[in-house]
Amino acid sequence: MLIVEPVVIRPLEAEWSEVKERIAAKLDQEKRQKTIRAANMRRREAEHLLAEFQERLRTFTVLDPACGSGNFLFLALKSLKDLEHRVQLEAEALDRGLQRSLPQVGPANVKGIEINPYAAELARVSVWIGEIQWMRSNGFSGTREPILDPLETIECRDALVTSEGWETKWPAADVVIGNPPFLGAKLFLETLGPDYTERLRAAYKGSLPAFSDLVCYWFRQAGELVASGAIARAGLVATNSIRGGSNRTVLDQIAEQAAIFDAWSDEPWVVDGAAVRVSLVCFAKPTAQLSVRLNGKTASSIAPDLTTGTADLTKARRLARAGTAFIGGQKSGPFVIPGRLAREWLGLPTNPNGHPNSDVLKPWINGLDLTRRRRDKWIVDFGDSMTESEAALYEAPFAHLQEHVLPMRRKSTVKGIADRWWQHWRPRPAMRNALRNLSRYIATPIVAKHRLFLWIDACVSPDHQLTVVARDDDTTFGILHSRFHEAWSLALCTWQGKGNDPRYTPTTTFATFPFPTGLSPAVPAAAYAENPHAMAIAEAARNLVALRDRWLNPPEWVEWVHEPVPGYPKRPVPCSDIAAEAIKSRTLTNLYNERPRWLADAHAALDAAVAAAYGWPADIAAERALKELLELNLAGEPR
Repeated sequence: MLIVEPVVIRPLEAEWSEVKERIAAKLDQEKRQKTIRAANMRRREAEHLLAEFQERLRTFTVLDPACGSGNFLFLALKSLKDLEHRVQLEAEALDRGLQRSLPQVGPANVKGIEINPYAAELARVSVWIGEIQWMRSNGFSGTREPILDPLETIECRDALVTSEGWETKWPAADVVIGNPPFLGAKLFLETLGPDYTERLRAAYKGSLPAFSDLVCYWFRQAGELVASGAIARAGLVATNSIRGGSNRTVLDQIAEQAAIFDAWSDEPWVVDGAAVRVSLVCFAKPTAQLSVRLNGKTASSIAPDLTTGTADLTKARRLARAGTAFIGGQKSGPFVIPGRLAREWLGLPTNPNGHPNSDVLKPWINGLDLTRRRRDKWIVDFGDSMTESEAALYEAPFAHLQEHVLPMRRKSTVKGIADRWWQHWRPRPAMRNALRNLSRYIATPIVAKHRLFLWIDACVSPDHQLTVVARDDDTTFGILHSRFHEAWSLALCTWQGKGNDPRYTPTTTFATFPFPTGLSPAVPAAAYAENPHAMAIAEAARNLVALRDRWLNPPEWVEWVHEPVPGYPKRPVPCSDIAAEAIKSRTLTNLYNERPRWLADAHAALDAAVAAAYGWPADIAAERALKELLELNLAGEPR
C-alpha cells in the first residue's frame, strides 16, 4: 500500500474531491432554479459529472510488469473498488444527492506481465478471488457460472527483452506499480545464463550501466513511459542499493525527466524468507499539485539518492585520485593458510632457486580482521608476473596450491581463471605498485557498521573486502577518520548485508571527497609537512590511534612477538589464558558501539583540527558541512 496509495489512490482521490465540489455546486444550483426545466438541466449536469468520473474509474488501468502471484494487483483492484464505492456513497449523501449504480470497476482494470506460467495463472485466480470477496462483503452478488472468467490482461511473457534481443513493449496503462525481482548483477550469469544475460545487456546498452542490478531494468522502462507521457505515474520496489553506485544511474535518469514524489528510502522487506532492506520509489511528471513525501514526511524535493536537504550530493563528481585508493586483491581459491603452517614453511631451508619461502608468504587480512580480532591468517602470493615454472621453485607453497587451488580453478566456468591458476584471480598490480615504497597503508572495510580506518603494515596482503588507501601520512588518515568524511561517505554510499551496513569504495565515496586546500592526496605528504593545519590533524590522528591500540591490546595482557624471519610486523600474543579470554571482546566494533568518553573526546579533537583546515567552526552542522563539501567538489578540489 505504500506504493498503491500514492500512485493509484491519492491522485484519484484528489480528482474526486474536485469533481464532488462541482457536483455539489450543480445540485445547489438545482434547488435554486425557478423552473423545473432549469432545475432538471442542473441535475443532469451533476449526473454527467458523476458519470464521467465513474467512467474514469471504470477505464483506469494499473499495470504490474512483474506481477508474480498478483499481490500488488489484488490490492490495487480492492483499492479501486473501495474508491468507486465511496464515490457512489458520497455522491448519494450530498444534499439532493445522486442515485447509486452497480459497481463497474473489476478485474479488467488490472494488467500484469509474469514470466512464470504457474505464477501468472495464480495471479489471475488471485484477482478473481479479490473481485468475488469484495462483491460479497459489500452486498453484491457475483456471477455463479462460470465462477472465474478468463483474464487475458495478465500476460505470461518476458517483461524486459524479446527472443530477438529487443526491449519488450508493455501494455497500455495509466500507472505502473510492482515489486520486480531482486537479483544482483554479479549473479546474472549463474541465475539467468550467459545467453540471456548477453541479450538483456545488449538490448539496454547505452541506457543502463552493464552491471546494473536486475530491478533497474524495470525502473528504466517505467521511467521512459513516464517521461513520454504514456503513463501518469509509477511506483516500484527495489533493494536499497538503488540509491547509490551504478544502480543509481537509473534514478538519475528518471530525475532528469520526471520527479520522485514519494519514497521510502530504507525499509525492511522479506523475500523468500530472507530479510532485506528496500527502497520504495514513486515518480511522475512534476506538477504544481504533486505533493512530495519522503519516509512519510513532507519534503521540498527528493534527490535520486532518496534524500532531501540543501545539498544534493548526487551531483558530486569524481576528483583526480589516480593511484590512491584500491579494492584489495581477489583470490578466487584457497590461497589462505593458517599462521601455524606459514611459520612452518618459513622455517624450511631455502628453495632450489636459493630463495626463502618468505618471498611468497604474507600475512593476510579481510574486513573481519579489522572490525574484530586478527585471526592469524596468511596467504600464498606469487605476485602478478611470476611464471608457473618460477612459482614451482617455491616447493611447499606451490605444492599446496597444486593440491587445493588447481582442481577448483579447473572446475570453474569463469573464462581464463585456470590459465594462471597459481596466481590470485585479481592480483591488483596497480595497488602493488602504489604500496611498493610505503611502510604502511590505510585500510577500511568496504562493508561495516562503523566507518573505521586503520594502519596496516605494507607487507600485509589486503582482501577484496577492504578499500586500501596508498598513503602513509597521519594527516590523510586523520581527514579520512573525521566526521566530515564519514558524513560524506554515508551520504554517497550504498548499503549491504544483514545489518544494512554502508559500503565504502574507491570510486563513489573516496574519489568524490574534497580534501582541504593543500592537503589533497594529489599532493605529496612532504609538501605539507610544515603546514600548521596538517600538523594539527596528524597529531590528533596519532593520539586517536595510540589510545585505540592500547585499549585493543593492553600491554598487561599482550606480548608482541617477532615472526620466525625478519621483514614481518610483530604480532600480539596473550600473556595468559585469562588474558586470551578477556581480550576476545576487545574489538573495534565493540569499542565504537560503546563509544566511551575518551574515544569521543579523541574524535572531537580530530574533527576540530580538520574543521579548522577547511576554515569552518568546530561545531559546524553536518548538513552545512556537506553543502560546503559539495561546493568544493563541484568547483574542483584545489591542490
